[in-house]
Amino acid sequence: MEAKTKTIEQFKVHAKDTGSADVQIALLTHRINHLTEHLQTNKKDHSSRRGLLIMVSQRRRLLEYLQGTDVGRYQTVAKKLKLRH
Repeated sequence: MEAKTKTIEQFKVHAKDTGSADVQIALLTHRINHLTEHLQTNKKDHSSRRGLLIMVSQRRRLLEYLQGTDVGRYQTVAKKLKLRH
C-alpha cells in the first residue's frame, strides 16, 4: 500500500488525482514488474501469466490514449518508467 501511495504521489497531475492515465500506467507498470519476477521463478503459473498479458494490453491501450491526447505527458511518463516508445 505504501508503494502504491508513493507511485500515485509521483505521477499525479493535480492535487486529488488518483485515476489519471499517468497514474494508471505507473501502477500497472509496478504490478507488471512484480508479476514478471514471480513468473521467472514459477514458470508453470499460467493463470498469472494470463493476468500479466491482460495488464500489458491495458497499459498499451492507456499509453496509446495518452500519446494521442498529450504527447508531452506521454514522453514524460515513458521516460520516468523507462518504457520503450
